[in-house]
Amino acid sequence: MAEHVRPKRRHAAGLVPLARALVLALGLGACTATDSASPTASALPSAAPSVPSASPQPSASPAPTATPEPAFSLDLPTATDAREVRLTVTPRVPADGVGALDVVVVSLSDTRIDELVLRWSTDLGDVILLAPFEPAEARIADGGPPLLQDWTKWVEGPGERGEPPGTTSLGWGPLDPGATLDFSLVATRQSAGAVSFDLQLLAEESLLHLEGGDPAELRVDIS
Repeated sequence: MAEHVRPKRRHAAGLVPLARALVLALGLGACTATDSASPTASALPSAAPSVPSASPQPSASPAPTATPEPAFSLDLPTATDAREVRLTVTPRVPADGVGALDVVVVSLSDTRIDELVLRWSTDLGDVILLAPFEPAEARIADGGPPLLQDWTKWVEGPGERGEPPGTTSLGWGPLDPGATLDFSLVATRQSAGAVSFDLQLLAEESLLHLEGGDPAELRVDIS
């Protein structure tokens, strides 16, 4: 009698527990691997503390320098005289040679000025020499005519009556109320070029005032 050969079948019941065991083992291994591979959080590097930069110290501002006085200036006297005068100065000085400085003074006071003084810088003589007269042999000749002059003093300071050093003072007097003094100074060129200088008008050693109240000081310009 023929036999039917059938392939053998493994009993299914014996394979199921093994598969379950294998699945369980793999699951546990996966869990273990996952747990061990979890990255640990590392601390972030802390930012370095900022150091405030030193602010620059403000530099000291330079001290203002005094403006130098122009050449041939005069210091104002400490003593003043409230009386007023009218002063006019007209230069007639050539580029070389001899000229004149015409001066007119009118007293606006109701009292007499005992001594009227015109003052300028002595150093001006290096450029223009001012004098109350032009030198002449007749003035110094023995046995010559009597010496006549309108001015009362001609002093280079320091003088005995308080004339300051570095100044030349030419005096007249007296000047009565409302009177006019009109004179010319000889101006002799010593060097070429334009020049400016101060002229002051005083009562003895006190600076008078111009009409309107300004100090009696003029700046004279000669080209």
